[in-house]
Parts: sequence; structure tokens; C-alpha cells
Amino acid sequence: MEVAARSGSAESGSGSPGVNARVGDPGVAQQEVAQQDAVQQEAQSGRVRGILATRVGAYVALTKPRIIELLLITTIPAMFAAQREVPPLTLVLATLVGGTLAAGSANALNCVVDADIDAVMRRTRTRPLARHAVSTRAALIFGIVLGVLAAAELWLTTTWQAAVLAVVAILFYVFVYSMWLKRRTSQNIVWGGLAGCMPVIIGWSAVTGDIGWPAWVFFGVIFFWTPPHTWALAMRYREDYAAAGVPMLPVVATEREVVRQIVLYSWAMVACSMLLIPASSWIYAAVAAPLGLWFLAMAHLLHARVLRGTPAKPMTLFHLSNLYLTGISVVWAVDSVVGLPTLGWPG
Repeated sequence: MEVAARSGSAESGSGSPGVNARVGDPGVAQQEVAQQDAVQQEAQSGRVRGILATRVGAYVALTKPRIIELLLITTIPAMFAAQREVPPLTLVLATLVGGTLAAGSANALNCVVDADIDAVMRRTRTRPLARHAVSTRAALIFGIVLGVLAAAELWLTTTWQAAVLAVVAILFYVFVYSMWLKRRTSQNIVWGGLAGCMPVIIGWSAVTGDIGWPAWVFFGVIFFWTPPHTWALAMRYREDYAAAGVPMLPVVATEREVVRQIVLYSWAMVACSMLLIPASSWIYAAVAAPLGLWFLAMAHLLHARVLRGTPAKPMTLFHLSNLYLTGISVVWAVDSVVGLPTLGWPG
């Protein structure tokens, strides 16, 4: 046992000088410290990037990008139709940038006004203010800054008329719709929807400095499109709106009355879209007519389902309304770019 102990001691001792040398080597120690610092810095940098990305994402969410997409879709065809050709691309880009800033401003300020509602509704409780990802003060400042930038950008790069109309749209959406109509009347979205019609006349005025009658007709198409689009969504989220105290038509009226109103506004929308035919060629007429008939068929189908007492499936019409507005906008733009002779008024 004594020999074994001495042998083990010798083996242990024979290895320790190398280990001690490595441990005591200043270069190795410094390298290990540097590696640890690098790992810590990378982790810290990752946390900073994550926080920054989350914060930027929250501010982007305040602007409601999906709503902005629809607004821009109606701006471009109005610009093309104003000249029956493609305007300078720099002008188109400048108008879209200004329109994006203006819509982002209105939506961000709407989030400030509706923060209490958004926190109650399941559909909106993940919005930045509802989950406290952005402070109310920061969101308010952000919305105002976007509005100022929108007005300045449109004034400097397009026309003063477009800039003024953009400011009017922001103020109307915030003060008339968000702060007054939304919580007071079931007709809130009917008249509040006027703000959503503004991109058409903003786009037209950015090109010409005035507003031609076709722009007003398309303004009317969007005006009559808004109630069926919004009421279909509100039918799906009726309980949410009721819990938040928002008197949307599906909250205060029977389903039969809601779908009756949807059908009436759908007919008005399609009829208004037909008024653009004299200012367009056969291309627009060939697409707008069947699109309108398809929408009317789906609106009447929703009405029939409610009358029969079967599941209404209002989201089908909601999604179709997005397709309809996109389709009618694209075909109006294409018709203008192709530049075929307009059909004109009969006689």
C-alpha cells in the first residue's frame, strides 16, 4: 500500500507541472477572458437587437399596415386615370410615400383614442397600446410627427391640394370618426368611412391639382363599399364590439336588418362603379360588371342564409370585399395605362 501510494503520488506529481504551467500562463488566461467577454458582448448585442426589433415592430403596428395597403391600392388607379397614362414614377412614389405617412398618422392616433376599446376586444388586444408595448405619449407624438411629415412631403413633392386633403383626412378620421361618431351612433362607419375614400381624390389632385368627376365617382364606390365590408366583419365580432360599448350596426340591430342594409349598400356600390364606364374603355366594363355581379350574388347569399336561419358566414363577404376593391382598382389602373378610347356617355 505504501508503494502504491508513492507510485500514485509520483504519477500525480508528474502531470501537475504541465497543468500548472498552462494555468499559470498569462497568455492563456487573457485568451479565456477575451473569449468570455466576446460571448457576453454578443449576448448583450443580441438582447439590444431583440429589444430594438420589438420596439420598431410595435411602432409599425401602430400604423396598421394592412389598412394602408388597401388605401394605397385605391390611390394608384386614380393617379393613372387622371391622365389616362402612367404619370412620372417619381410623382407616383412621392404620393405613395406621403399617403403612407398620412394613413400611418391617422391610424396611430386612432390607436391612442381607441386604446381602452382595443384592450377589451379579442381581435385588437394585441395592438401595441393595448399590451403596453408603446406608451400613450410616445404613440401620440409618433402619430403627430407622421402627419406633419406627410403634409410637408406632399406639399413639396406633389401639389398643395394633395397636402391639404391629406391633413383633412387625418383630422376627420381622428376627431370626427374616432372621437365622436364611433362610440355614439350605429352609422359610425358610414360617415366615418369618408376618410377612407380620401386617397382617391388625393391621388388625382397630386397629378392634376384638381379633382375630376371620375375621382368623385370612385370616391362613391369606396363610400358604399365600406359599410358591407365593415358590417360583415362586425357580424363576426359582434360580442367584441358589444363588450367594448361600440354601437356597430350588428350590435344594435337584428341580423336581418344588418344583411338588408348590406344588400342595399352593395347595390349602390356596384351601380356607382358602373358610372365609371363612360370614362373608361371596354376593358374596365368587361371586368367591373362581372365583379359587381359576383359581389351582389354573395351579398344576397348572406341575406338568404340569415333569413333561413342557417350559419351566415359573414367573413366570406368580408374577404370578398377586399378582393372586389383590389380588382376594381387594378382594372381601372390597367384600363388607364392601356389608353384605349373611352366609351363616353350614350348618345
